[in-house]
Amino acid sequence: MKATTITLAQIGNSRGIRLPAGLIQKYGFEQGMILEDRGHEIALVAPSGPRKLSWEATAREMASAAEDWSEWDATGADGLENIPWTEPAPKPKRPASKTKACRKK
Repeated sequence: MKATTITLAQIGNSRGIRLPAGLIQKYGFEQGMILEDRGHEIALVAPSGPRKLSWEATAREMASAAEDWSEWDATGADGLENIPWTEPAPKPKRPASKTKACRKK
């Protein structure tokens, strides 16, 4: 997540923040937003909820984040594809029904 420092601007007798146009469009804030005070942080949420990104936009966002996913490479070498799965998967057990002694009461 990219952090940006913003300053408070004088707006009449109040103070406010200015959001970059790109963020307003990206998160769907064109019609306003909902401010949530979560105690330890403030969240700005689009009134219609989180905006779903297209696959292309998602890939672009992931690439721009420059996250290190190298730890996941080891999971490809775990050898699971080489295990001979000859036994069928176990069936889940049903919950035990009441015993005859309990039913007679």
